[in-house]
Amino acid sequence: MAESILDGKRILVVDDEPDVLAVLEEEIKGACKDCIVDKAMTYEEAVEKMVSWTYDLVILDIMGVRGFDLLTLAVSRNFPVVMLTAHALTPEALKRSIELKARAYLPKEKLGEVVPFLENVLKYEYLPGWKLLFEKLKGFFAGRWGEDWQKPDEKFWKEFEEKTTSGTPKNDQKI
Repeated sequence: MAESILDGKRILVVDDEPDVLAVLEEEIKGACKDCIVDKAMTYEEAVEKMVSWTYDLVILDIMGVRGFDLLTLAVSRNFPVVMLTAHALTPEALKRSIELKARAYLPKEKLGEVVPFLENVLKYEYLPGWKLLFEKLKGFFAGRWGEDWQKPDEKFWKEFEEKTTSGTPKNDQKI
């Protein structure tokens, strides 16, 4: 097994579906022998873990566990966050994830491919990581939402694309 950047990392996975937690733990543990995977099924349990531990990576469901509220807390603690969703798989939720500083936004349909996405979150800075994610999921998003899915928020997406292709902005530059 090739060494993973996830080795030795502490990862928090939050989802209200036990089967999703089990699959994520299995996928992550299959890629990294020495990582710790903590799990939470409720908002309250996730908050308790986030204020008690330091995490190298946090994976949050959006629905059922108040994922956007947890995203705000995790970012305030400087934890890189991946949003994972099935029910909130919308352009609006993707945009909100970006605005709240998530590092990635993944459909649950991609659970079997989650490890490379997680590794990229740890390997790349914010904007280069998003650029890679969009390159990998561009067809998926267009297939799900239609070719013109960015049209209603065209200004936001144009600015975001310019930022992801022009290099990394200063830390205080807003998306």
